[in-house]
Amino acid sequence: MAENKTAIAKTFPVKPKLKPASNKSTPTPESKYWKSFKQPKETPTQTLISSITSLSFSPTQPHDFAATHSATVTIFSAQTLEPKSTIAAFSDTATSAIFRSDGRLLAAGDLSGSVRIFDVKSRVPLRHLRGHSRPVRVVRYPKADKLHLFSGGDDAIVKYWDVTTETQIFDLIGHKDYVRCGDVCPVNDDMFVSGSYDHKIKLWDIRVSSSGSVMEINHGKPVEDVIYLPSGGLIATAGGNSVKIWDVIGGGRLLHSMESHNKTVTSICVGKIGKESGEEAQQYRVLSVSLDGYMKVFDYAKFKITHSMRFPNPLLSIGFSPDCSTRVIGTSNGTLYVGKRKVKENIEGELGEFSGFGAVEEAPKRALRPSYFRYFHRGQNEKPVEGDYLIMRPKKVKVAEHDKLLKKFRHKEALVSALNGKNPENIVAVMEELVARKKLLKCVSNLDTEEIGLLLRFLQRYSTTPRYAGLLMGLAKKVVEMRAEDVRGSEELRGHIRNLKRTVEEEIRLQQSLQEIQGIISPLLRIAARR
Repeated sequence: MAENKTAIAKTFPVKPKLKPASNKSTPTPESKYWKSFKQPKETPTQTLISSITSLSFSPTQPHDFAATHSATVTIFSAQTLEPKSTIAAFSDTATSAIFRSDGRLLAAGDLSGSVRIFDVKSRVPLRHLRGHSRPVRVVRYPKADKLHLFSGGDDAIVKYWDVTTETQIFDLIGHKDYVRCGDVCPVNDDMFVSGSYDHKIKLWDIRVSSSGSVMEINHGKPVEDVIYLPSGGLIATAGGNSVKIWDVIGGGRLLHSMESHNKTVTSICVGKIGKESGEEAQQYRVLSVSLDGYMKVFDYAKFKITHSMRFPNPLLSIGFSPDCSTRVIGTSNGTLYVGKRKVKENIEGELGEFSGFGAVEEAPKRALRPSYFRYFHRGQNEKPVEGDYLIMRPKKVKVAEHDKLLKKFRHKEALVSALNGKNPENIVAVMEELVARKKLLKCVSNLDTEEIGLLLRFLQRYSTTPRYAGLLMGLAKKVVEMRAEDVRGSEELRGHIRNLKRTVEEEIRLQQSLQEIQGIISPLLRIAARR
């Protein structure tokens, strides 16, 4: 006796065709790190009265920062990000404010050609260094030496000063154009570097100052900024639309040129990332800003851009705090973009010794037993780690109305239900399923006048869409052929046909215009390719 076997087919919801994948990539841990520098909601964006030409952080806690704008230096609090004090004792526009290594003094130049030194707390002027015949553009303190500084200006001279006596020790001559930037060596107070609009970067050693610069590097464009990298063996220079890394120990050899900016790079600084970004601690980056409004983060160890951020204004200056908690950017219209990052507090020792009470001991945790309700819910909030075998709970599939009708082989009702849903992706998916079942034309022949109008409205709207045109144009032709008598007998259906005809004619005219344009451009592209 033959055994009857019934095959039970499992049905699945119809799925629309997937759209092309977007170009958005998954953000990296380092990108998340730089995006975590955000303006606190309670602190409004600071707007000063003119362009912010320089930014400098105090090397000591709490790392307040100074911004130069107009004839003023404003010192901001690192905690509240609000103006803390203002120094306005300049006779002309202030430039290049810098803190001394102990954070107690602040020096700044101005366009009158002088350098002034102030007490940070009292804002009292302590020294007035006169010697430049043109505007002073750069002032820098050595890393540890508290008694000297160097300055450079539009007179193309770099001066080394004895601050206590207000006298210049050396005139370092060698540049042929404006000196606009400079930096001190992080490992040797006797060495510093200067950059000029003559495209040259010069390395100076005050121990052999009489012989001129000990090294000269040609950046190729007017130099806007130059910094030493933390090791002391590399320098980074900014000029034109490029940032270049040079090996000083190797004789000034060019290691890499980063040219991702579209306009002049105005300022660069060193930023530091830690374990929070998914990297090892103490990894340094070069942060650059430009007139194109972009801030770029450059990993000079791997020679690649790791993050980019767009701002609405041309950017002139940038600073990064030593404790990695604050990033400040100054703009040409006086807007100060301050990004503050929450630093995880060190909670070790919070339950330490209180005066007179000794050490506070934590209460022992109660062990979970089967008699406790929590025993049966333990581990539900734990996150899986590497090596765990994860069992996912099956998701309940939500079935749409047209899928239920397709499962019952009610093809016409499924098509009408999809048309009423007004989702073109679902409608086309149902039509493709009916084509696979060889039932689409039969469904069209069984539609009444109102349902035919619904179908024609859909065809008129989406038949020229490139994603659906391959199926819908052929279907439109079949609908007109099969239901010609119904169309003639209904004014409403004739209106739908006229609209469909106008849509198709407009698409044909558009395609013809595009072909004409292609015919004009193609010879030009071939000529350009030969050159």
